[in-house]
Amino acid sequence: MRRVIGTVGCSQADQEEGHIRGMAVRPEWRGAGVAQQLLERVEFELRERKCSGVSLDTTEPLRRAMRFYERSGYRRSGKVADFFDMALIGYVKKL
Repeated sequence: MRRVIGTVGCSQADQEEGHIRGMAVRPEWRGAGVAQQLLERVEFELRERKCSGVSLDTTEPLRRAMRFYERSGYRRSGKVADFFDMALIGYVKKL
């Protein structure tokens, strides 16, 4: 039986920038490199589309995800929005 262990979604925001809309890994697979593989795959796809940068948004409760993105070269953009009374923090990375 095959199971989905992780997922990632992206879109092309404009001609130069892609946007990661969401990424998740099943809890039992966290720490196994799945998130890194998903992120590398989506960045590859965006480079293929000629994007020179990528953005994403996350929330404060997802601190583990924030550390992962920062280790992967993402930096806070300074953009903060409201997401159902939580701070939605923007991140960017040059590709």
